[in-house]
Amino acid sequence: MARDRDDDRDEGGGESGVGKVRLDKWLWAARFFKTRSLAADAIEGGKVQLNGERVKRAKTVQAGDEVQLRLGPYEHTVVVRQTSERRGPASVAQTLYEETPESRAAREKLAEQLRMAPAAFVYEERGRPTKKDRRELSRFIDEKRRR
Repeated sequence: MARDRDDDRDEGGGESGVGKVRLDKWLWAARFFKTRSLAADAIEGGKVQLNGERVKRAKTVQAGDEVQLRLGPYEHTVVVRQTSERRGPASVAQTLYEETPESRAAREKLAEQLRMAPAAFVYEERGRPTKKDRRELSRFIDEKRRR
């Protein structure tokens, strides 16, 4: 007797609120990463920890787990509220987790520091150096060598 397709869905095939979900799927569904492969790469690269431990992408996540992840210069610490294997709208994705107040404060402080920091070196691409630029550069190098 063949199993019915509806039976597969009842086992947590993609509904919101299922018991346990793979970490990479949950990060993708919670919209921390655009693709599951990017989420898997971050996990493999050690940028994601589950309950304070480095884990593999197939590790299951359930409600109450704490996930720490680094996205660029920012570090997020979130508590899993719900699990989902489906990627929905951003408003639904935000209900899957709750960021800790310490994490939010640290991120806002870092964002303020980055905003107040002096601008980094900005390279203006103007094409190849002109003859005048090359002469100035060689004159500068010759002065450095003489010292």
